[in-house]
Amino acid sequence: MFERNPSFLKKIYQNLGASEEVARIAERTKVQTGERVPEKPEARIQNYLDYIHDSLDPQDPHRREEKLGRFKQTLYDKNVIKPDEIPEAYFNTQRRLAREQGHGDVEINQETRRQLTEVIITDQKSSLDNWVDYLASPDATYPDWLKYWAIRSILGMGEYDKEKKLFGKRRKDTVKPYPDLDREALAYVLDAMEKKYSGKGMNLESMEEDDRKQFEQLLQGESFAKLYAWAIEKVTPASPEQLADTKGEWVKYPQGSDHTTLVQSLQGHGTGWCTAGESTAHTQLDGGDFYVFYSLDPKGKPTVPRAAIRMQEGSIAEVRGVGANQNLDPHIGKVVQDKLAEFPDGKLYEKKNQDMKQFTAIENKIQKGQELNRTDLVFLYEIESPIQGFGYQKDPRIQEIRETRDPKADAPLVFDCEPNQIARGQSEINENTKAYIGSLFPNIFQTLKHIEHLYTTFPEGRIVRNTIDIGGQTKEELADEMKRQNIHIFDYAQSMLDSENFTTAEKPEPADLVRLKVRDLNLANPTTDNIYQKAKELGLELCPAEVGPRYRLQYTNQPAGEYLYIAMKQITDSGGNPNVFGLSRDDDGLCLHFYWAGPAREWLSDREIVFRIRK
Repeated sequence: MFERNPSFLKKIYQNLGASEEVARIAERTKVQTGERVPEKPEARIQNYLDYIHDSLDPQDPHRREEKLGRFKQTLYDKNVIKPDEIPEAYFNTQRRLAREQGHGDVEINQETRRQLTEVIITDQKSSLDNWVDYLASPDATYPDWLKYWAIRSILGMGEYDKEKKLFGKRRKDTVKPYPDLDREALAYVLDAMEKKYSGKGMNLESMEEDDRKQFEQLLQGESFAKLYAWAIEKVTPASPEQLADTKGEWVKYPQGSDHTTLVQSLQGHGTGWCTAGESTAHTQLDGGDFYVFYSLDPKGKPTVPRAAIRMQEGSIAEVRGVGANQNLDPHIGKVVQDKLAEFPDGKLYEKKNQDMKQFTAIENKIQKGQELNRTDLVFLYEIESPIQGFGYQKDPRIQEIRETRDPKADAPLVFDCEPNQIARGQSEINENTKAYIGSLFPNIFQTLKHIEHLYTTFPEGRIVRNTIDIGGQTKEELADEMKRQNIHIFDYAQSMLDSENFTTAEKPEPADLVRLKVRDLNLANPTTDNIYQKAKELGLELCPAEVGPRYRLQYTNQPAGEYLYIAMKQITDSGGNPNVFGLSRDDDGLCLHFYWAGPAREWLSDREIVFRIRK
């Protein structure tokens, strides 16, 4: 059965069955099940694939985030460059570039090295995350052996050479990020391999003869890097001129209809949509209707895909465009907005529409050489709320524009104050201070309780403070209220609510809260115990457990994809693990989940934690 194909991986990676990682997982299986995994390589490889499936499976709601985090950390540990592996030639190049840009002889001191190193490591982690997050998503309907083949392959791929149309080999001292994820190109490659081993075969009749022969030869060689490079070159995005033209028509592909018509209309257009793959398109049409807007090609025919609306069980599941990360391109917003108005739940996308409209206006200002005003900058730096788009990740144009700005010059305008009213360290704080940008210090939240703007760095290191009401309700009443508001309570979170260690205050009272990221604490070893201790030094304390469900009920406008964790005394869940509450929002709405927070658990630097300000 081709869905379980360990023989393919044994052929591609001849020593995989006897590798240390596969042996370790076999031993893990023996400990957990009491059954020994057979020595046969195919059996041990399949056991390893089952472990990966358990780590990536989006249907496992209990430990998905934790397992995914562990899987990523394993990849980081083995594949992300270490500081001492960065070649000296890299820093020499940075020095040369600075000189060529007119900055003179720039000294690459220890702090500069640290900053450059952090950027390299962060970019490599982020580029790996893109692949893992997609392959762990419901959109990636491919069998586990193909997912492993893709991940294992990109770990050995260096930078893409556009002239040679090939990926270089990755070395231990490579400072570049991992290859970009093109979902459409990936779908083409994985579909081809899946069909090859299922015996169905690809339909290559639409290809030119030379392309067909080249692709068949590459398919025979089974090199992911070469197939992916070939697919990237065959994916041709719409030209700027085509994007400017929004004349066209919407086409509805009804639920359960033949997916091949949809696939053929998308392939080769560079949409970046995974729907261009047959496996994904088939799954998505099984779940609901699919709408695509096609603008006119040079012959005046509506064949250029520009936007898509995917339905799931009668509701909008996602809206995608052909911009970076599948955001809408700058011209198509009005077309999509008008279409969304036809759906009962279309109003849920109004903020995304407005945000993209406002961002496009800012982008047009910059292109015309006009100055941005305070309203523009407050929006650009996301002071009041995150900028929301339609893509699976934030629109990269936001960061591109920010990188052209000088945050130090923009901050006074954003904070509506004079430059000398911004303290950039504890020693600069005085009675005229209106904003603080600097390291956290003991009892900072008591000292600066009247200052509205508090950052460790601007704009990334914003410290959010707010007040919620707690007390006055039983835990049963809290659970009932969450259910009335259609908040999804994960099973382990429910077991925490049911625990005798979860209590609520009898009388209502306010709770002043602070949200900060682990990296703001500047800890070398950010374990749960160390985080809690450092927070105590800063004038913070652990939250009562009821802050979890209480904050969940009151934080109704949480952005999609944001995760918050409640710093609290851990409660043992039904699985016997010490957990804290977590708050998130996904495609299905607001969630109350959990996070394993053992005393020695090390937290990732971007985790955002909620503490209570000590009175």
